[in-house]
Amino acid sequence: MAWTQPPIHDLALVGDCRSAALVDRRGDVVWLCWPRMDSDALFASLLDGERRGHWRLRPEPGAGAGGGWRVERRYIPDTNVLQTSFLREDAEVVLTDCMTVADESDQRRLPLPEHELLRRVECIRGEATVEHELVLAPTFGRKKARVHAHPTLGLCCEAPAGAFLFRGEVPFSETPAPGTFGGRFTLRAGESRRFSLTYSAEAPAVLSPLGDASDDAIRRTLRWWRAWAAKCTYRGPYRDAVIRSALALKLLCYAPSGAIVAAATCSLPERVGGSLNWDYRYCWIRDAAFTCRALYDLGYADEAGSFIEWLLHITRLSQPRLRVMFDVYGNPSPRERVLEGARGYRDSRPVRVGNGAVLQRQMDLHGELVDAIYAHCRRGGELDRDTEVLLAELGRYVVKSWHLPDQGIWELRGPARPYTHSRVLCWTALDRLIELHRLGHLHRVKLDVGALARAREEIRRSVLEEGYDPGTDSYVEHLGGHDPDAALLLLPWYAFEPADSPRIRGTFRRVVHELSAPNGLLFRNPALREAGDGGFVACGFWAAELLADGGGPLPLARAWFEQLLRCCNDVGLMSEEMDPQTGEAIGNFPQAYSHVGLISVALALEARARRERGRPIPAVVAEEAAP
Repeated sequence: MAWTQPPIHDLALVGDCRSAALVDRRGDVVWLCWPRMDSDALFASLLDGERRGHWRLRPEPGAGAGGGWRVERRYIPDTNVLQTSFLREDAEVVLTDCMTVADESDQRRLPLPEHELLRRVECIRGEATVEHELVLAPTFGRKKARVHAHPTLGLCCEAPAGAFLFRGEVPFSETPAPGTFGGRFTLRAGESRRFSLTYSAEAPAVLSPLGDASDDAIRRTLRWWRAWAAKCTYRGPYRDAVIRSALALKLLCYAPSGAIVAAATCSLPERVGGSLNWDYRYCWIRDAAFTCRALYDLGYADEAGSFIEWLLHITRLSQPRLRVMFDVYGNPSPRERVLEGARGYRDSRPVRVGNGAVLQRQMDLHGELVDAIYAHCRRGGELDRDTEVLLAELGRYVVKSWHLPDQGIWELRGPARPYTHSRVLCWTALDRLIELHRLGHLHRVKLDVGALARAREEIRRSVLEEGYDPGTDSYVEHLGGHDPDAALLLLPWYAFEPADSPRIRGTFRRVVHELSAPNGLLFRNPALREAGDGGFVACGFWAAELLADGGGPLPLARAWFEQLLRCCNDVGLMSEEMDPQTGEAIGNFPQAYSHVGLISVALALEARARRERGRPIPAVVAEEAAP
C-alpha cells in the first residue's frame, strides 16, 4: 500500500522543551528535529514521504473480529505524554509516546540521555501483531544515513554534530529497503515492549536501560508535567482547553534560552498545493506581548520572565531597528533556502527552510517589544540600566522612523505600505515608554518625554484621519486605503481605543461582514482571501476577545469562543489556519499564536464575567455579527 501523508489535524506533539516530534494517528513519528526545534530534521516524512525518515509502531491490520482498528487518542491529563489506543472487538493495544524529562533532583542523581524519544506499546486485551519500521534520515535526508548495528547497543547513526542511537526490546533487522530497519512481533494481553531513540552530542553517550527503567522514565515525565500544569491559576469553565494550550506553549519553549518558537514545523502549506509554505521554527518578537501576558496571567511568571530576558538579549544585539525573527539562541534566523527535490506536503512546493521575512522591515515589532516589557514591569519586574538605555534608544528610533512604510503584521512579500496596524504599534511603543517613565522604571536615563508625547499624538492623529474610512465606518488596512484587515481588531487590545467605541464597533461589523470564514474564523484581509488563504485561527480569537472586553454581549462572546474551540483537533491542538471549504487544519502546527489566542479569550471571558455579575449587559453589537 502506498504511504500517504497524514492530515495535519491528525498530528500530536511530544517534546522536552528543547525539541519536539509529531506523531500521527497511525502511530508514525513523521517529524523530529534534534537537538533543537530549528535543527535539520531526522524524520521529515510529513513533507516528502517515507524516504525523508519516519518511525512506525502500530498493530497490523488483521482479519480478526471487527476487521481494522479504531483509533482513540488522548494526552494523559495535565501532561504532554501521548496515548494512542488501537481498538478492535477482540483486542486493544495502547501506544505511549513521550520525550523524557526529569526534575533537577532526578537529573543530579541519575545518568539521563541528552534527548530521548521513548515509545511503549502494550496489549491490554486479546492478541495483536505489531509492525515496527524505522527510517533514519538526518539533515532532511539530503545525505545517505550511515547506520551501524551493534549486537547489544542497537543502532548508531552518525550526525554532523552527534549521534542518534536506537534500541528496542524486540529483534529488528535491516529490510530490503536500504537504511530501513524493522520487523514484526506478537503481543498478548498484559505484555509490553519499549523502544528508545536518543541523541547525544557529548561523548560518551548515556543509554538508559529499557524494561522497568523505561516505565520509571515515563512516570518521571508524568510527574514533571503534572507539577508544571498544577501551577496554572486559571480555574474557569474552559480549564481543559486552557491547560492544553498552556502545555502546547510549554512544548514550544526552548528552555535553555527562554525563547518560544512560533510552531514546531516548516513548510506546512497555508494553501494545499500552493507555494505559501514557510518555516515557523523561529522566534518572532511580534508574539512577545501576547505570549507574555498569557503566561503571566496563567501564573507562569518564570516562563514569562525568561522570555522577557531572551527578548532583551536579542534586542541588544540588533537595536535600534529590530530584526523580525531569531533562532532560539537569539542569533539571526538562517536565510531562506529551498529543499531541492522535496515534493512537499501533498505536493505543496517549494519546501522552504529558513525564512526570508527576516530581511523585512516590520515597524510594529517595536510596539510589541515595549508592550511586553511594560507588562513585565506591571507585574513586578525590574529593569537594569542597560535595559533602560536600550528602551530610550528604541524610543528615539520610533520618533524618527514611525512614518516609514513596512511589510506589516502579515509579512506580505510585496511593496511596503503605511499599514494602520503598524502605526498603532508605533503609537503603543511611545505610549508605554511614557508610562514606564511615569512609573519610575526609566529613571536612570535621559528620556525626552516631550518628544515622545508629540510623536505619539502625531501618530494618533495620522491614524484617526488617514487610517479610518468614514464611508465604511471602519479603520482600514493602510493609511489612505479602503480594505478591511482583521489585525485592526487588536486596536482595543493595545488601548488605542475602547472596545465599545463607535469606530471599533464599525470596524468589527465590517471585518465580520467582509472577512468571515466558517466556524467563527476570519480571513486576514481581502487579498489573502481571494488568493485562497484559509481562515486564520488567531483572528477568530481576536474577534471573540474584542467582544469579551466589552465590544458585545457576554453570551455572544462565549458563543463565538465555543465555536472556535472546534478548531482544536482530538487532542486539543490547533494549526495556523483552517481550510474554509473542508474544515481541515492547514499551515504550520501547532501554532503558538492560535493557542495564545485561546488562552487570552478564556481569561477575558472570566474577567468580563466577574465585572458583569449582578449588572445588565448592554448589547452594543448587532446580531448580524454573531458567528
